[in-house]
Amino acid sequence: MAELGTLRRKIRIQAISIGLAVAPFGVAFGALCTEAGLGAWEALGFSSLVFGGSSQFAAVTVLAEGGTVIAAVIAGLLLNLRSLAFGVAMAPSLQGSFLWRALTSQLMIDEATAVGSAQESHSLRRYGYIWAGLSVFVFWNFMTWVGVTLLSGTGSLIEDLGIDATIPAAFLGLVWPKLSSKDHRIIAGIGAALAFLLVPFVPPGIPVIAAASAVLFLRPWEKRGSHE
Repeated sequence: MAELGTLRRKIRIQAISIGLAVAPFGVAFGALCTEAGLGAWEALGFSSLVFGGSSQFAAVTVLAEGGTVIAAVIAGLLLNLRSLAFGVAMAPSLQGSFLWRALTSQLMIDEATAVGSAQESHSLRRYGYIWAGLSVFVFWNFMTWVGVTLLSGTGSLIEDLGIDATIPAAFLGLVWPKLSSKDHRIIAGIGAALAFLLVPFVPPGIPVIAAASAVLFLRPWEKRGSHE
């Protein structure tokens, strides 16, 4: 029992640390919502109901740049597709009633899945998942409120503090570890090229959606490589 208590304490510390680490991104998201014309309740609803950092940034960035709602929704959905894989990985440890699974699915984010999947038993995987998910949820929503209420109309302060830089930094942090794979570097290169070429000609948000189609080029590339 003492060993179990120690493991759970370590998980709690890790979960809270992760929640604190993502807090600045919540501030940046709240500030971005004001630029997109969203009110405090709309921003908080976004963070609590959608609760997917990168997808939230993608959708609101599209809106802030004058893109359509459809483009914003598609951009967010594309980035959240990875949650399907997370669900498959965590499902054995989150078994229960339909209501329980529906509630816990709201916490299906990178951080919660990372902490949960790192544990050895189903009970600890579930414990880590819930603690990390709730930690990020609380800090993210609180800092969204800070960004959208206390920092609204303070664009210069946001830039002076470098908060605006956390948005591209967040995306880079998500993408960078994946670039260790040759296949992922190919996809990233093709996607970046597509987005770069389309930016001058299409409405905001469309380049992001088009860049996601780069994944279609992977299989033909692999086939060509196998014949060389």
